[in-house]
This record gives sequence, structure tokens and C-alpha cells, in this order.
Amino acid sequence: MTNEFHEIFESAGCEGALCVRALDGAERGAEVAVRAEAAMAPASVLKVQVALEVESAFADGRLDPRERLLLRAGERTPGPVGLSLFEDDTELSLRDAAVLMLTISDNATTDALLRRVGVDAVNATAARLGLTGTHLAGDLQSLLDTLGRDLGRADWSDALAWTATASADELAAADDSLFTGRALDPLCSTRTTARDMAELLDAIWTDRAGPPAACARVRTLMGRQLTRHRLAAGFRPPVRVAAKSGSLVGVVRNEVGVVTHPDGRRYAAAVFTRSRPGSDDAAINRAIGTAAARAVALLRGGTTGG
Repeated sequence: MTNEFHEIFESAGCEGALCVRALDGAERGAEVAVRAEAAMAPASVLKVQVALEVESAFADGRLDPRERLLLRAGERTPGPVGLSLFEDDTELSLRDAAVLMLTISDNATTDALLRRVGVDAVNATAARLGLTGTHLAGDLQSLLDTLGRDLGRADWSDALAWTATASADELAAADDSLFTGRALDPLCSTRTTARDMAELLDAIWTDRAGPPAACARVRTLMGRQLTRHRLAAGFRPPVRVAAKSGSLVGVVRNEVGVVTHPDGRRYAAAVFTRSRPGSDDAAINRAIGTAAARAVALLRGGTTGG
């Protein structure tokens, strides 16, 4: 069975890791796992951890969800969507910032919220939940700046400015540097595993990860994620998918989420991939959905393996 999943990933041009776990009924805890303990770069999947910490702080009174957050132009963490694209100062509440973080994967609000709760608090929660393979090394701005330095530039902004005038050969060499750089090496940077993320989702969906109100809020926001071309692509309505996607510089493509069937049976799914820059993005996205759907089918059929 493991070979079947390796073939799904290899045919898409990537290597992958997967853990899909049944959350309900007699099969609760049963898993389909492939390289589930391998250290992986989470990319924006880490925003689930940040959201859990922020929503827990709202629920236990450490933070006021109505507190106003001012994000000044030129001081926001860059990203491909959301407030990173705005040209003017922006103000919103902390709880609305969490909406942007999980639904459209906004980097600027993620780092702003992470500053409010602290990296140490996020890591402490991971330790409390037994996520031994998961560690947040810093915020997204630090991660991006490390990518820039891997390219021999001062920081990420300097690297982006350089790419505008770089030659094709220089850009090809940059791709090689990114693939082997520290920011994409989970042993040197932020890391997680497919099994840890399946466990985190299990804890969130069963109200064990934090205050029930916090878990419910994370579940709701993940259900509203805009991206639907990875895990959700493997399932048709009325099956529901609540998820969080993560991508980084054409090398990392991941998604974690919970698949709910009409009969109420739920499955936590964590799929992580890594490929060379320039790989077929659409094929890898489809492979994530295909692998998750196959794993869920095996669990629903009563056949599991590792």
C-alpha cells in the first residue's frame, strides 16, 4: 500500500508524506501513514498553530478580540495576497485579523498576531499536545529573510528586487540555492510532521487542544478557507473539507484539514510535499487530493497500514 502512495507523489513530480486518521466510531485512531514521522517544512500550515493560540487567548481573557490592530504600510510581512498588497495603513480587530490569516493565508496578520501571543507560547502548546516533531523557529518575516540570505542577498526584499533584473542563468542558480537552503531544511528551521498535524487536528476537532470556544472558532475558519484545489479536490459534495494550505517558493506544497462525510464520520488529513522549483503545480495539488481521498477510502473500507 505504501508503494501506491509513493507512486501518486512520484507521478506528480514530488516526494510526499501523509497521515490520515479516523476521528470517530470504532475505527477512531486508525491511520494511513506514509513517512508520517519525517520532518517537513510546514509553510503556511503553521498558521493553524498560531490561530489556536490566538483563539485560546481570546477565550481565556489574555487578549481582547476587539482590540484594534494597526498595520502600517511598508512595515507588513510580504505575501502574495491580502494586506501585503495594500498600499495604505490598515486597521482591524484582532479577531478579524485571524479571519484573514486562516481564510486567505494573510502573512501580515499572521506575524502581527504571532507578536501578540509569542513564539514561545505557540511552542509550549505544541509540547503540551505532544507534538514532539513540531517547532516554530520564528515568524514568517524571519523565514522569508532567511530565504533571501540563502540567495546571497541582505533579506527577502533585497532578493525580490534582485530577481527583477537577474538573468535566466542567475535565476536558475537561485532555484538551486533555495532548494538546498536553510529555510527549506526542516532540520534547520520551522518544522513539523504529518503525524503531528493529524494529532493537532484531532485535538482541535475534539476540543482537547484548548478552550472549546477556541477550537470551534478554528474549525469554523478552516471551513472557510478560499483554497479548494488540494485536499478538497479529492472529494465531492456533500463531503465537506475544512483545511489550511501552505506553499513556499515553488518547492513546498502542503495541506492539512478534516474531511467530514455525510454519515458524520470525520478524518484528519495531513499531506506534505516537496519538489524541485518549476515542477507542475497543478499536478502536485491534484496528488494531494488524490492521496488523501485514497487514504480515507482505505479507512472507510477497514484497511489500514503504515
